Amino acid sequence: MDLSQRVRAITSFIDAADAGSFAAAARLQGVSAAAISKNIAGLEQALGVRLMNRTTRKLSLTEEGAAFLQQARVAIEALDTAVDTVVAGKMETRGHVRISTSAAFGREQLLPALPGLRQRYPGLSVEVDFDDRVTDIVRDGYDLAIRGGRIVDSSLISRPVCLLNMVLVASPAYLAECGVPTTPDALRHHRLIARRFLGGKVSPWNFHAPDGSLITLEPDAAVVTLSAPEAQLQAALLGLGIAQVGVHHALAHLQSGQLKTLLFGQHDSGSYEMVIQYPHRALVAPRVKATVEYLLETFRQDPRLHFPVARLAEFAA
Repeated sequence: MDLSQRVRAITSFIDAADAGSFAAAARLQGVSAAAISKNIAGLEQALGVRLMNRTTRKLSLTEEGAAFLQQARVAIEALDTAVDTVVAGKMETRGHVRISTSAAFGREQLLPALPGLRQRYPGLSVEVDFDDRVTDIVRDGYDLAIRGGRIVDSSLISRPVCLLNMVLVASPAYLAECGVPTTPDALRHHRLIARRFLGGKVSPWNFHAPDGSLITLEPDAAVVTLSAPEAQLQAALLGLGIAQVGVHHALAHLQSGQLKTLLFGQHDSGSYEMVIQYPHRALVAPRVKATVEYLLETFRQDPRLHFPVARLAEFAA
């Protein structure tokens, strides 16, 4: 079996495994079911193992077939990527890119990046939805999403943007009125500004105990509870109380002296991260790939997203 025959046989095998029948695979490839069957039989003969068990009603993979299918997908995707790379290099990057992101990150980080993106790729048009809810990228028709939080494993490709370190802050005016807390327990006697996610859960505050464990404070008795992180920041600036916010939101106000950090060294900055997510890389169009790479490059140069946690001590109350 020469290389071209082998590739045809492998694609026939993948399509048959995905579609569940030779007839369905044949419709996908525009050939006869007999041709699909012949290709797979030739592949099995060349490999010396049976890949599929056939019955009149269905196909089922053997153990060897399941293992081969996983590796075959990788090989075909590598070929697709090689072709896409050559084609993308020969044609102008153009088209429409639809992005989902949170309101705060969209306004503060994504929007300032768009002029540069359009200057590099004038043929691109961009549509952005500002939505703090977690969207289904495929179902809702997005090309990519920029998401923050604890990112769980999924069928999507996740490209890391930065860690979303958290910090406790308050205004000098508030601290002058109410004092500076020196222990997590002291926060129970202060005015707290909580964040409630759209799902209804209040974001907890975590602290490092002397024995290395984590202490969790639920700010249930907060004087103000807000859903938007930028609103929390504004409430802290207004002297309403103490808030837990992202470093990237607070940094400019810390540097200007409008806010102070609290309980540095005791407060846990968390395990949140920001990522760009998009469907499987084998399906990425050049317009989407160009957008993702440009945004990652731009976000890497944003000092607000990569400020060292250790330096937050400079702004301690």
